[in-house]
Amino acid sequence: MRKMLSVSLAALMALSLAGCGGGKTELTTAAPAETKAEETKAEETKAEETKAEAAAGEKAPEDYSGTVVVYSPHDADPLNAGVNLFMKTYPNVKVEVVAAGTGELCNRIAAETANPIADVLWGGGADSLAAFKEYFAPYVCANDDVIDDAYKDPDDLWIGESPLPMVLFYNKELIEKDGMSIPETWEDLTKPEWKGKIAYCLPSKSGSAYTQLCTMILGHGGKEDGWDFVKKLYDNLDGKILDSSGKCHKMVADGEYYVGLTIEKSAIQYKDDPKVGFVYPKDGTSAVPDGVALVKGCPNEENAKLFIDFVTSKECQTEQSGNWGRRPVRNDMEVGEGLAKLSDIVLVDYDFDWAANEKEQIIEKFNDIMVE
Repeated sequence: MRKMLSVSLAALMALSLAGCGGGKTELTTAAPAETKAEETKAEETKAEETKAEAAAGEKAPEDYSGTVVVYSPHDADPLNAGVNLFMKTYPNVKVEVVAAGTGELCNRIAAETANPIADVLWGGGADSLAAFKEYFAPYVCANDDVIDDAYKDPDDLWIGESPLPMVLFYNKELIEKDGMSIPETWEDLTKPEWKGKIAYCLPSKSGSAYTQLCTMILGHGGKEDGWDFVKKLYDNLDGKILDSSGKCHKMVADGEYYVGLTIEKSAIQYKDDPKVGFVYPKDGTSAVPDGVALVKGCPNEENAKLFIDFVTSKECQTEQSGNWGRRPVRNDMEVGEGLAKLSDIVLVDYDFDWAANEKEQIIEKFNDIMVE
């Protein structure tokens, strides 16, 4: 249709020029049909080549340069591995990392909104990211077609990069020494024998601890009655509550606590350590994904998008899964060794919107329980 329209316009322009020539008309010889066909074909071929070049991208990896500032709550080893792999792929892009808890980093991004420092937030439960999504900019990553809608914000303000089942991580040696049974449910942790033996982090300090709190509420009575369970669990903490989620699994592995509430990706790092193990709670857990988000108004937007594309790429997801037990978000990959399929895990009906929109009130209610 476009070709026919172009020919018609050309004919009209020729007639118009002839009519405006002051009565003097120059006769021209028409080009043979074969020549016109060849010219048309050459133009079409050139157009197709131009489209192919655009689809292939304009830059080679070494053509990217500058800096990207990444805020991340990830554990040091997988964080450093991912960053180093990115810099190996894009050797002229410098990555600056600020590591802290999810809550602290989100609050920092909010405080810096007038003059953003971070370009990307890599990590943190997506429910925590959703509570701060006014500070993120929409972005559809290059790997969007292999990431299920359940792991993406409907407004493209965050992208899931690793589903995170919550688990109970335990020290076998301590449990066997005391003749106790391995806990298999959240409910088990409210029994008297576990008093003072549970490692749990402040939900205001950690995105994973906040997700665990919401999971326990929703799995044990719901948004109102579930708080009765939380009170029982808090009483069993015996006043001991940690300020970092990373300490929950580390202190259990070191023998300072018998059991800790943690993430599958942290627990699987100890798969070769016979002293410890983990279970998926039989009374229901959650698998909220870690997310990655583009900071609104960030100073290095091109490199930020490049970093987001990279952490959702097959290369990075394979490395993170194979070496650090991080469950891939891509639907074209299998889960790593030692990880249960999501279909084999009992999952609570996790109300994502409630967890995101009511976060401030939920945190406040938990803080009230601590001072009662």
